[in-house]
Amino acid sequence: MATSTINIYTEGTPNPATMKFLVNKLLINGSADFPTKASAESSPFAKELFKFNFVNGVFFASNFVTITKTEDTDWADVEQILKEFVKGAIESEIAIKETPHEEHPAFEGTEAEVKIQQILHDYVRPAVEQDGGAIHYKSYKDGVVTVELRGSCSGCPSSTITLKSGIQNLLQRMVPEVTDVVAEAM
Repeated sequence: MATSTINIYTEGTPNPATMKFLVNKLLINGSADFPTKASAESSPFAKELFKFNFVNGVFFASNFVTITKTEDTDWADVEQILKEFVKGAIESEIAIKETPHEEHPAFEGTEAEVKIQQILHDYVRPAVEQDGGAIHYKSYKDGVVTVELRGSCSGCPSSTITLKSGIQNLLQRMVPEVTDVVAEAM
């Protein structure tokens, strides 16, 4: 049986502390976030990445892994090391262990809540994934939408701008009852 070659390339993200390692193979259906070493216990792949003392967070989605580095680390010093590690891990099929969630979720709640969830899923999620992150709907109450930012979006300096001028404006145009969008810390 012929094995296909695994190719890895990197992209910067809006968050200077994270880098997106893209792979020519589907890694996971959905996403899995490991913001701390302790949270990675269930994922052999993430657990191995955290063995590097400069890794501060790991996020998996479809065909990429987003890695957050420590503040005192320079990407120029570690990017190639991580590319080689990610390639080797994928070739040896180290498991990611995703947290179960539906790729096409059944949205629940009031008419406004369902519409908000659908907009986040259809319009916002793909854009956020392009930047190496994820957004998850948490709640809607009294005009305020609460979301959770993961991956490169968590702790990103520009996430507040994205949240207010991008996501909030979109939701307010499409669901006039929305007055604010806030991010809940992980």
